[in-house]
Amino acid sequence: MRHRYLPMTEEDKKAMLETIGVSSVDELFSDIPEKVKFKGEYNIKAAKSETALMKELFKMATRNADLKRNVSFLGAGVYDHYMPVIVDHVISRSEFYTAYTPYQPEISQGELQAIFEFQSMICELTGMDVANSSMYDGGTALAEAAMLSAGHTKRKKIIVSGAVHPESREVLKTYAKGQYLDVIEVPVKDGLTDLDALKGLANEEVAAVIVQYPNFFGRIEPLKELEEIIHLNKSLFVVSSNPLSLGVLTPPGKFGADIVIGDAQPFGIPTAFGGPHCGYFAVTTKLMRKVPGRLVGQTTDEQGRRGFVLTLQAREQHIRRDKATSNICSNQALNALAASVAMTALGKKGVREMASANLQKSHYAKTAFKENGVEVVFEGPSFNEFVIKLNKTVKEINQKLLQKGIIGGYDLGRDYPELSNHMLIAVTEQRTKEEIDTLVKELGDLHA
Repeated sequence: MRHRYLPMTEEDKKAMLETIGVSSVDELFSDIPEKVKFKGEYNIKAAKSETALMKELFKMATRNADLKRNVSFLGAGVYDHYMPVIVDHVISRSEFYTAYTPYQPEISQGELQAIFEFQSMICELTGMDVANSSMYDGGTALAEAAMLSAGHTKRKKIIVSGAVHPESREVLKTYAKGQYLDVIEVPVKDGLTDLDALKGLANEEVAAVIVQYPNFFGRIEPLKELEEIIHLNKSLFVVSSNPLSLGVLTPPGKFGADIVIGDAQPFGIPTAFGGPHCGYFAVTTKLMRKVPGRLVGQTTDEQGRRGFVLTLQAREQHIRRDKATSNICSNQALNALAASVAMTALGKKGVREMASANLQKSHYAKTAFKENGVEVVFEGPSFNEFVIKLNKTVKEINQKLLQKGIIGGYDLGRDYPELSNHMLIAVTEQRTKEEIDTLVKELGDLHA
């Protein structure tokens, strides 16, 4: 058969047309006036055989700078991390990758348990009481945290640090526009949230203050000092955090965070040209009934056996949308499963070791750049990213690096005009000493 995924034969088509009482497919569209029907030829290539088509598509795909043939130092929210082989084996099982919503617990125990484990591990990492069964991605999780804060406090102002991911800030502004909320950005000073500026902006009209930990520049925000400023006016303290970093950093929950959100991409989710991802959302007990999306709870059946069910979910999210606490009706269960499998395979010790490797290797790279004459800006503690200053445009440098099989860092001038010619470098546990040394040498030569 020519078309593997279109198995309908001419006999099938004829039988279906006879069943519904029409003589041709064109007759199905007889209600459309002839004058509005397109009569010409589409400007597309003629159909090819499957073999020829696959060759052409493969040739096009090889033009992408993938991570199999290139060494990547690009981060900025999407990272090249180790993925245990077992992740793909588990999520490729049909009962998982075809599942959607586990409304019927009697036939969805595997899916529900996987989500429950995801929630449990997110709570352990973040130091929070309750986590939901995932969000679309880190950006929408952040925006939903702001909406929850506004609804809970009945206030209309959201303060967000300028050191929060630029794309997440844009998503926040989009959400806020529909809810008539004011979004105020706190400036950045030396790569961190400006505490003095925050003190001047924080007041009793602010629903929440949102910071990132580590922030977009890789710096470690002083959560203790931030918490004191934020809670002084009874605003909610929202922290967006890279979950892998929490393998070595003190969890935001220990600093009094009210909501901790982020993207689970570092655990078992490939870069895949930017998506799909899996956002996580964790809160204190007092906010658990206002969490968007789904929560899975553990219970027992009539025989006393352990079981899992969806719980604390507002049906208004599906039916009476005008009363909904959120527009999130779905989740990223398959990616949440991937993250769960990855975290389980790594274990507590493995997560800590993986996070430590990110910390140590990025510190090694930072030191090597300094020794090679490249300026490292924003001195101070960082996780797996840091900023360097170049004498040429980042675009020019990256084009030349790519010719040598290296995917360079992120051009910060795209989002921060004052940081033109500044590059955000990401060094994960995947990078070897030789690869780091090669980047430092090549970039140093180009920078000179």
